[in-house]
Amino acid sequence: MQNIRLEIIGMSYSQSQSGAYALILGEVGGERRLPIIIGGFEAQSIAIELEKMKPSRPLTHDLFKNFADHYGINIKQVIINKFEKGVFFAKLLCVSENIESEIDARTSDAVALAIRFKCPIYTNEKLLKEAGVILDETKKSDIKQNKVPDKSPDNEYADLSLNELHRILKEAVDNEAYEKASVIRDEIQKRKAKG
Repeated sequence: MQNIRLEIIGMSYSQSQSGAYALILGEVGGERRLPIIIGGFEAQSIAIELEKMKPSRPLTHDLFKNFADHYGINIKQVIINKFEKGVFFAKLLCVSENIESEIDARTSDAVALAIRFKCPIYTNEKLLKEAGVILDETKKSDIKQNKVPDKSPDNEYADLSLNELHRILKEAVDNEAYEKASVIRDEIQKRKAKG
């Protein structure tokens, strides 16, 4: 079965599950999308790596990457290979000393690792037909940001100066409060976009 390459389109809060996020993967060169419900920790881990934020201590996925690098293990590709009872399944195709192995993984962890290993993410036509969707234009603009959005309707940082925002962003990253850091980062970016 031919593999279809996917790319990360963005993340948004899940409308169907409280405290969860929808990770949106898109078919490269196509319109179909795979919305995958993931937990807050995994969403945070993916967003931190996409935004090139550097935590003061390694997160679990960073630790796995460091461990794999130390022992000469590389993830060659991630394959989202099954969709059963509303759950996506994935596998990591790893190589070490010219020996290839497949390791079962949760899809959210597999994507978080794919970003860190800079390896491609694939699925197959059957899964994309079964679970893929084509988003309308308004939804595309809502999720086309590779970040975890601010879930609070009132932005508590709106009245702070840019200098204060940069200071508390650094504090949040140093204290490993990454969800808070992503909200502050978004406020900074929003102000820069306004000019």
